[in-house]
Amino acid sequence: MSDRVESSTKKITLTSSDGEIFEIEKTVAVEFKTIKNLIEDVVDNNRIPIPKVTGKILALIVEYCKKHVNAVNSDEKSSEHDLKTWDAEFVQLDHPVLFDLISAASFLDIKSLYDLTRKTVADMMNGKTPEQIRAMFNIVNDYSPQEEEEIRSEHPWAYE
Repeated sequence: MSDRVESSTKKITLTSSDGEIFEIEKTVAVEFKTIKNLIEDVVDNNRIPIPKVTGKILALIVEYCKKHVNAVNSDEKSSEHDLKTWDAEFVQLDHPVLFDLISAASFLDIKSLYDLTRKTVADMMNGKTPEQIRAMFNIVNDYSPQEEEEIRSEHPWAYE
């Protein structure tokens, strides 16, 4: 029993690319598959640098992982519906933050967060024309009219 208590209260320190420090429980840190693989090798006061993730994004990731770990481990298990509702509210972010979160979830190998954020973007694009998607994400159309027509004729299903 003492091993279980010790591992659940053990802290891991993460340092973001911009120097912010996050002390989190090991049970939350292992949600980051990239971190899980490093934890056994950590010797520098349990400090793990996260070079590609800013403090702002790492704070969101820690919040997400804590919520999901607590939902799974709590005595008062949250309903799946409550967690889905929380997730839906969680990803209501500005587009640049959402894209940074997708990138960080991929880098840290947090499959559930990666899937959630990618689905959010896919849902945002669903039913939109290429022009609407470009406007939504501030994407400049760098195709000539001839190139665009060629693409449309090669992939007509994408424009239905």
